[in-house]
Amino acid sequence: MSLADELIADLDDLGEDELEETEENKNNDDDLLNDLDDLDDLDDLNEENNSQNINTDKPIDLEEEKEMAIKVALTGKDDVQSIAKLASSKQLKDIMEKIEYFKSIPRTEYHNTGPVEEDPEYDTIVKANNMTADIDDEILIIHKYIRDHYQARFPELESLIPQPMNYIRAVKEIGDAQDLTQVDLRKILPSEIVMIVAVTATTSIGKPLSKTEIKKVLDACDMAFKLESDEKKIFEYVESRMSFIAPNISIIVGSSTAAKLMGVAGGLTALSKIPACNVQVLGATKKTNTGLSAAGVQRHTGFIYYSDIINRTPPEYKMKATRLVAAKVTLAARIDRSRESMDGSIGRKLLEEVEKKIEKMQEPPPSKTIKALPIPDDGPKKRRGGKRVRRMKESYAVTELRKAQNRMSFGVQEDEVSGIDSTEGLGLIRQSGKIRAFQNDPRTKIKLNPKRQRMMGGSSGATSGLSSSIAFTPVQGIELENPETAQQKLKEISDRYFSGFKSKK
Repeated sequence: MSLADELIADLDDLGEDELEETEENKNNDDDLLNDLDDLDDLDDLNEENNSQNINTDKPIDLEEEKEMAIKVALTGKDDVQSIAKLASSKQLKDIMEKIEYFKSIPRTEYHNTGPVEEDPEYDTIVKANNMTADIDDEILIIHKYIRDHYQARFPELESLIPQPMNYIRAVKEIGDAQDLTQVDLRKILPSEIVMIVAVTATTSIGKPLSKTEIKKVLDACDMAFKLESDEKKIFEYVESRMSFIAPNISIIVGSSTAAKLMGVAGGLTALSKIPACNVQVLGATKKTNTGLSAAGVQRHTGFIYYSDIINRTPPEYKMKATRLVAAKVTLAARIDRSRESMDGSIGRKLLEEVEKKIEKMQEPPPSKTIKALPIPDDGPKKRRGGKRVRRMKESYAVTELRKAQNRMSFGVQEDEVSGIDSTEGLGLIRQSGKIRAFQNDPRTKIKLNPKRQRMMGGSSGATSGLSSSIAFTPVQGIELENPETAQQKLKEISDRYFSGFKSKK
């Protein structure tokens, strides 16, 4: 074989290698898209594993899996265009063209009549709102690409600026500059972070990059900026158009959340037919990692849970506020479906009610009222002793007779007294001998005041000086009476009638 034939064969082999490399790149691109699509199904896989009680020694972390998938997808990729294709995709271009077209057409009252699903902008709004999630994923991929390629230049920058877009802006400003004091980072970073970055750059172990590497990194930064700009345009468009399609829902939870709820439910009409308990969980995803406890995982957290009004609520009241907001969103959806209150007045009223109730939840419980001490009672106290109390106790005291009736002797039959229809036992009344009468204590005997006794005419031992034996009778007039004669007459009378008794003096 001649030299020319060998060169031709080498060229043929080179062409085959390039063709194989092209096919390999295409296959790698397809693998990248498949890996990113598989990330969305990771939650369902975790849920299935939990249902089958699969216990793994190493739990699955969603963030680590996502980082691993992006790292695998970026393996062998030197061009950002080969990994981030959303910026140049036909889907994003069509959505942006429709947004610009509908922005140029002014809204009229005709567009606010009829079902909202028949609105020409409704489909564009839902698709554009869903596209924002894809844009966020694409920005993360670009951030990983820039971080891997710029790490050789400034490896400490990744830990100093963890936010993806701030990191990309800092890389764009720094570029391949050797002296960071000549780079103005104050317009994109806080002053304290700028100072830390400048001090760290003086001791950095990074090496300068080639012009080709710097160009690739800067192109990736420009692509991230373009995606961020498109995302802002989508947010502005959705926010402006949701005020016409669902104004009351947009006022309560925001235009972005309202568009997500309508997209998942299948339209405003379908959303208005869903009860509040199901509206609360629209967009909920299973986030329980295999092998980990589900005690700290929030359940029933959908799009409403991540809305602005719930994010402003303290964590301990978020679930209660979510149920409250879901109920108001259901009412607002039915109002928007009937094309009433297009100015959003009812939505603002519902939002005020929600905010007042959330504020009421956060109020501390009423403090205990401090009661004043009672007024001291300086009046007369209740006497627990004295003559009156002793007399009362004596009147209710148990007599010896009653005590004997309440007692019984062992082995001795008790005497009973029968009445008309009842029988009462006598106890020891007839067995205990003589029952003494109740003896009063002479010390506690009530004594009459001597002055009071004289006033009542009581007798005393001394004979009054006015007493006399002379008596005035109608027969004889003045008669001198003998006391012994009177006693003798009384005795004679008693002997006749009370002959069996003797009179006692």
